Amino acid sequence: MLISLLSHSPVTAHPRDYPDGAHQPRHVHAEAQLLYAVSGVMRLITDSGAWVIPPTRAVWIPPMVEHEIYMSGEVLMRSLFIAAEHCPPGLNNCCVLAVTPLLRELIVRATQSAEHAANSLIQQLMLEEVAALENLPLHIPMPRDRRLQNICTALLKTPHHGNTLEDWAQAVGASSRTLTRLFNQELGLSFNAWRQQVRLMEALPRLLAGESVQRVANDLGYGSARAFSAMFIRLLGESPREYLGALKQLSELKR
Repeated sequence: MLISLLSHSPVTAHPRDYPDGAHQPRHVHAEAQLLYAVSGVMRLITDSGAWVIPPTRAVWIPPMVEHEIYMSGEVLMRSLFIAAEHCPPGLNNCCVLAVTPLLRELIVRATQSAEHAANSLIQQLMLEEVAALENLPLHIPMPRDRRLQNICTALLKTPHHGNTLEDWAQAVGASSRTLTRLFNQELGLSFNAWRQQVRLMEALPRLLAGESVQRVANDLGYGSARAFSAMFIRLLGESPREYLGALKQLSELKR
């Protein structure tokens, strides 16, 4: 596995653009990476799970974590690479972070201007902003138990699947009580919460591509657009309409 070392600077900024469907093969960095996209949706895959990264969000990748990235839509990637010794405390695992307007402008300007990116005061401000970002529930953890792996793999392939936990218990040869315990022990989530994460991960690229909330809700097994919107608000803090409206405003800003 090739290990890249991009710079000796505490923070460096790198822009890269990708077409829809592009894929970054598995790789690793000696630095931490704050992976952010001005537009498009990214899916990060590691040995411990998967994360979906829509615009206005970023994913934190600690140093030496092997990962690969899949692109949905035209992705304008704007990454910060942070030297291991300058990583903010508490960010020891991959996580999705809500990017503030200030940090967004700092990232975009740093990727446009070498002078801006090299400014030590700006680098310190970026580090302080990263340390204060809100952690968002856009992580799909994967289990070790074989029975749970069978369930989770099936749901990743068909997020709309309507089987209850009792149905899955019969399919994999375990009691629903055992599966409930394993979900909480291995994934830190209930079965329903894990499935909601998967459905949100499936919904975001489709909504950003222009599909209606009603169609996405129906396809993912929700009885109504209202039920889907309630899940969306619970996980992201705003309705699909509000979220997409904010993205539209961002897209009108200079990239």
